[in-house]
Amino acid sequence: MLRWIGLGVVLLVLAGAATGWWLYNKLDGNITEDTSAAAELERYERDRPAHFAPGAQNILLIGSDSRSGKDNGRYGQDEGTQRSDTTILLHLPADRRSATAVSIPRDLMADIPACLKADGTRTREQFAQFNWAFQWGGAACTIRTVENLTGIRVDHHMVIDFGGFKQMVDAIGGVEVCLKRPVDDAEAHLKLDAGRQTLQGEQALGFVRARHSLGNGSDTERMERQQQFLGSLVKKVQSNGVLLNPARLYPLLDAATSSVTTDPGLASLRGLYELVRGVRDIPTEQIKFLTVPRQPYSADPNRDELVEPDAARLFQQLRLDKPVTITPPKPEAETASEAEAEGGGSGGIEPTEAPGSRSAADRAREGTEATPTPVPTFTGTTAGVADCR
Repeated sequence: MLRWIGLGVVLLVLAGAATGWWLYNKLDGNITEDTSAAAELERYERDRPAHFAPGAQNILLIGSDSRSGKDNGRYGQDEGTQRSDTTILLHLPADRRSATAVSIPRDLMADIPACLKADGTRTREQFAQFNWAFQWGGAACTIRTVENLTGIRVDHHMVIDFGGFKQMVDAIGGVEVCLKRPVDDAEAHLKLDAGRQTLQGEQALGFVRARHSLGNGSDTERMERQQQFLGSLVKKVQSNGVLLNPARLYPLLDAATSSVTTDPGLASLRGLYELVRGVRDIPTEQIKFLTVPRQPYSADPNRDELVEPDAARLFQQLRLDKPVTITPPKPEAETASEAEAEGGGSGGIEPTEAPGSRSAADRAREGTEATPTPVPTFTGTTAGVADCR
């Protein structure tokens, strides 16, 4: 009897180990490794910014608007092109006590370097709308554009498309938001009542993509809405209902690993786990969201340009792994009143250098930027802020 019991225990252990190994390999094999971007970045290694803060990490999160594939085809015709619908630079400090996510407007005018296209040809260096970089040269071109713009070394990147975003939202049981008024947007496939709502995958995608039916239709408001949604998503994932519930955790891991394309450094379950382990205990009030200081582009109000020296100060804080302080957005009436009193501009701060004279990467390499005192404050929000007030 003891021998049979022992044999049964051994078989159970082996079965459990085999199942665990199979699950690990399945999740690990889901991840798509972006080897072409790695090779292109290696080609331009000498031009890339240096690391100024050992232990800190900067991860570029790219939301692709590709229409290829079954899940993405319903949002438009697949013309063989894709642009970065959303781009967020996530900074994780060396102490891992906070996280700062900076949205980069898709309409921001930027210097885009010569990039390798999918057909093997190269584009010319040009000044153009930021999200064209992803269409022309994929993740590598976007990373080089961001590094030139900010002087910040991008350590890792992740690309996710429409289908992957929906899968992850569904895997955690939806994300809660609060709407001041009903929404009916046929273009975004979104129809919602006012008040507290738990959005599932399809609704969530429409919510973060909608422009014309929510707010004033600007991309700035859409980025703020995306930041609020991501804050709610972070709170949901950090809750015990997800991380400590295998029935929800495995679908989340399966959705996440099968929907992202990453650099080789993150293209494994171990790599992603190490990343998540470093940030899972960060308090939600220390997970900060903001948009790079921007204003309408002087030559075309439908495009954006950086507000200086505000943007340079933000980039410097992140580059040197120094604290970023944020303050909630002011009410529209108060903001309009201040702008009228100051005669417009960027809060009365005069640029110290003509825009476009040198890239942030050049200034960083030359070491000509001094640490600002006191610590600058930027408009933003945190994951700890409630969505419904």
